[in-house]
Amino acid sequence: MITLLLLLLILGLVAGALARLLVPGPDPIGIAGTILLGIVGSFVGGFLGYVLFGKDFGKGALQPSGLIGSIIGAVIALLIYRAATRGRARA
Repeated sequence: MITLLLLLLILGLVAGALARLLVPGPDPIGIAGTILLGIVGSFVGGFLGYVLFGKDFGKGALQPSGLIGSIIGAVIALLIYRAATRGRARA
């Protein structure tokens, strides 16, 4: 169980970091925010994959297409985050 959680954190970090690299601009969210971005992106990408292709968790959870879906989902989540915080003053 600990190994699975560590693997999910690492994959979340990778997906979040790649999403931040793909979307230009400043994102002062730190490493924890990057991991959270990747995890949220995994949920968004998994949901979109299920809606578009009808695949479920029983087909295999860890696949290269899942990482790509996580990155796409993280990019979408990052764009939504930027749109939501656009008018706010940063401290």
